Amino acid sequence: MIDDTGNPVIGLIAGGGQFPLLFADAARARGRKVVAIAHVNETSPEIEDRADLTYWVKLGQLGKIISHFRREGVDETVFAGTITKTRIFKDVMPDFKGLTLWNKIDNRLDDAILRAVAASLEEEGIRVLASTCYLDHLFFPQGVLTRKKPSAAQMDDIRFGWAIAREVGRLDIGQCVVVRDRSVLAVEAIEGTDAAIRRGGELAGSGAVVVKLKKPGQDFRFDLPATGPKTIETLAAVKGAVLAVEAGQSLIFDLQAMLQAADRAGIVVIGLSEDEQGALRS
Repeated sequence: MIDDTGNPVIGLIAGGGQFPLLFADAARARGRKVVAIAHVNETSPEIEDRADLTYWVKLGQLGKIISHFRREGVDETVFAGTITKTRIFKDVMPDFKGLTLWNKIDNRLDDAILRAVAASLEEEGIRVLASTCYLDHLFFPQGVLTRKKPSAAQMDDIRFGWAIAREVGRLDIGQCVVVRDRSVLAVEAIEGTDAAIRRGGELAGSGAVVVKLKKPGQDFRFDLPATGPKTIETLAAVKGAVLAVEAGQSLIFDLQAMLQAADRAGIVVIGLSEDEQGALRS
């Protein structure tokens, strides 16, 4: 849809973190008018300065989202940012449309919820685009990114953790695992990556290896794996050793700040991918 000034409109369903802010900046730089739907207690108030127009809703208010988008002529949108998953048990205030959709979902795993919301929006004529449509430069790079390189033993742990993380992702449980000496110390679930790192790192004592991958068949419209300086801060706090991430299939925020923090803490940061035979390459 084109607004009164001739600018094409795009919706932004914003969660927490800086991803929605970066998306708003990038979309506006491309000449798009950004209509943001911000979530109370999740989205940064900065969104009001970065988007052209912002509406605040509570979790589960799908009907309000659709009404706001219709009012502003939004027929394309993206999902960007995090939602604290544990809030689904205590802090959701669905409207009638949100409650109706919630009761139709067979399971409450991430992909099932997000795909159901996306399908509902598209039934209303609002197409859901890939969240990275203006932000390809944020994809995690390939190779060793820090001064320190992984040891042979750490590479064994990465390969071991990679296989576990891929299976956990296939089951739509989470996107990362924490391992040491080819033992699984923590599997990310609803608590999120940082909490999983803290839990696994405490069990490791030191030397934990964190592996974070996209899920098989990952829908790039939402919920891509993401890391940043906070990930390194959490890993350093438990004397962790390695962060291994799937290159080109996940997001990285504040790359230089993240790598500087990793170098100070002596943490290895590496981006890897799989070849056609499934072997890892850096």
